[in-house]
Amino acid sequence: MDLGRAGAEVSVFAGFLDDAAVFPPGLKPLPQAVPDHAAHLASGYGELVGPLVLAAPALAELGAVAAEPLDLSVTAPGGPAQLPDALGRAADLPVRLAGFEVAVPAESSVPEFFRALEVAGDVPVFVEVPRDSRRAEVIATCAKTGHAAKFRTGGVKAELYPDEAELAAAVHAVVRAGVSFKATAGLHHAVRNTDSSTGFEQHGFLNLLLATAAARSGAGEDELVALLAERDGARVAALVSEVDPAARESFRSFGTCSIDEPVAELVDLGLVPASALEGGVTA
Repeated sequence: MDLGRAGAEVSVFAGFLDDAAVFPPGLKPLPQAVPDHAAHLASGYGELVGPLVLAAPALAELGAVAAEPLDLSVTAPGGPAQLPDALGRAADLPVRLAGFEVAVPAESSVPEFFRALEVAGDVPVFVEVPRDSRRAEVIATCAKTGHAAKFRTGGVKAELYPDEAELAAAVHAVVRAGVSFKATAGLHHAVRNTDSSTGFEQHGFLNLLLATAAARSGAGEDELVALLAERDGARVAALVSEVDPAARESFRSFGTCSIDEPVAELVDLGLVPASALEGGVTA
């Protein structure tokens, strides 16, 4: 397997961590999340931090707490119908819209859904790919329209975690289609693990990065499954240290409700220097 060479460079992880602190299980109040996000960006690991992620309804409250310019990714769980209001509110705020993250409503056909996305204009759109028979059509339409994908990789119930085979097939499909993606939910640790409190099988964000790099190098789904299942942290770190940063053109970022925890794990694995922990957010 040729993953390319890059060394353990911080650039491999630049903008990798989307700050989803206000979402479960973090549920950080917005007046705390906004200044904490600024502190993350000003820290030694600031290069790793992507935009703050908020649900569209939260924009109504953002004006009272956002004084400085802010990069924002806005989720629209209600579908494209929430986008016009979000665009209008964002125009009156000190924010730059880094993306809309939009789920496909169950009652919407795929062509109807993508037509409704046209209101987003120049704002990048990440389409949450449904885990049903519409997946192939959604990915193919993303490829035609230039939209990115979004994969849900976990949640509060075990069945919300796709197994290795399902996630491998999804990654293989988007890479072959030339569609970039982000991930959300369930990526609580760098390496594949079993959660001690819930017993849920959790994907590692580094495993997903390895699978993406392998798919870009022409690997089949079976090889991706093996990489997603790897639990040896030292082996995962060694493979990641060889990953071509171009893999991030496919795997753009993932949402995490705790920025400092994935950074600490990257430091523990020797992939980010310990100095990066300086100036972080104190819990």
